Amino acid sequence: MSSTSTLRPASPSATRPARYGAVAIALHWLLALAIVGAFGVGLYMSGLPFSPARLKLYNWHKWAGVTILALSALRLLWRLTHRPPADVAMPAWQARAAHWTHGGLYLLFFAVPLAGWAYSSAAGFPIVWFGLLPLPDFVAPDKALAETLKQVHKLLAYGLALLVLAHLGAALKHHFIDRDGLLLRMLPQRKSSS
Repeated sequence: MSSTSTLRPASPSATRPARYGAVAIALHWLLALAIVGAFGVGLYMSGLPFSPARLKLYNWHKWAGVTILALSALRLLWRLTHRPPADVAMPAWQARAAHWTHGGLYLLFFAVPLAGWAYSSAAGFPIVWFGLLPLPDFVAPDKALAETLKQVHKLLAYGLALLVLAHLGAALKHHFIDRDGLLLRMLPQRKSSS
C-alpha cells in the first residue's frame, strides 16, 4: 500500500489550513441556500393542484433557478481566477472522491437550471426574472419535448440533491471524525474581540 493511500490528516493543533476568502465563502453559502430553497419549493409545488398559489410558486422556483445559474457562473469565474486553499492531508481515494464530487456539483449547478429553463420554454411559459427581465426561450413550445425535459430536470435535480448530501456528509465527517479543519475553511470567520 502506498503512503498516499494511508495518509492520516494532521492534528488540528499541528497546522491550521488556509481559509477560503470572503467572496468564495459568500458564494458557497448563497448558492447552498438557493439550491436547498429551490429544491424544497420544487418538491412542494409539484404536488399542488393547479391554482394561483401554485403558479406563484412556479415563478419563484424559476426565479431561484435563474439566480442559481447566475451565482454558479460567478462562483466558477471566481474559482478559475482565485486559487483555493492548500489541500488537507487525506487518503488518495478521498481526494479523488472530493475532486469528482466537486466536478459533478459544478456540472449540475448549470445543468439543473438550464434543463428547467428549457422545460419552461417548451411548455410555453416564458421566464421573466423577478417579473422584470424577460429571458429568451431556449426552444419553441412543444408538449412532448416539455414532458421529456420535465423528467430530465427532475432527475438532474435529484442527482444534485444526492451530491449535495454526499458533500455535506463528507464535510461533517472531516469536521467531527477526522478533525482536520477542512470545514472551518468554508465557514465565515468570527471577528476577534481583541
